[in-house]
Amino acid sequence: MPGGRLTQQERQQIALGLADGLAYAEIARRLDRPTSTVTREVMRNGGPTAYRADLAHHAAERRAHRRRQTAPQGSEAPPQPHGRDAEAVRAYEETLATVFMASGMPKMMARVMACLTLTDAGHLTASELARRLQVSPASVSKAITFLDSQGLVRRERDERRRERYVVDDDVWYQSMMASARSLVHVVETARQGVGVLVPGTPAATRLENIARFLDYVSESTARAAEQGRDILHTKPGTSPGGTAEPAE
Repeated sequence: MPGGRLTQQERQQIALGLADGLAYAEIARRLDRPTSTVTREVMRNGGPTAYRADLAHHAAERRAHRRRQTAPQGSEAPPQPHGRDAEAVRAYEETLATVFMASGMPKMMARVMACLTLTDAGHLTASELARRLQVSPASVSKAITFLDSQGLVRRERDERRRERYVVDDDVWYQSMMASARSLVHVVETARQGVGVLVPGTPAATRLENIARFLDYVSESTARAAEQGRDILHTKPGTSPGGTAEPAE
């Protein structure tokens, strides 16, 4: 499998694949590249509907130029614990942020979320995030405000009274429950519209069906989150029930 940066020809093939409606995995297979490489390339350059091979290639050259200029100032990937490959971790962090973006999360929020998720401690201060991501503290603050409002991070004070931002084992459970609650509000509003538009009319029936569907999805989401919550606290080598997993 080829490595290194994408070539201009490969970017043209990506653009052709997108125009033909191919999935990222199929485009990646034709290029003999990882699917994550294609996903990251498309999402950082306008998404599937706005991707332009020539613009993407020029943008990549500009980023490479900036990295060469800032290399003496410490832009290399920081050392990693547990014998991890620092460059592989940095590339994966970018891939994870891209996936968060594809799910609808704004770019800076996605980068902060990915950075926090990949720390062993599960928390960083604003200055640590700014240094790792090479962005301004104001950008970090804006991203944290958004993530906090979505229930994806929480704030706490460390022993030096500095505020730090935490992604703990329960954050995805809380996020799913918040999503279920937001659907309930849509359900209630849709059912209000049924009375306004007169029950039995086409528009009222459409709203009633939307309400019934989202009510089902909300209840199913909340139930599944409750049932699966223990999985988030499972330690390596054990099953969700707390017993040791059998050796393969």
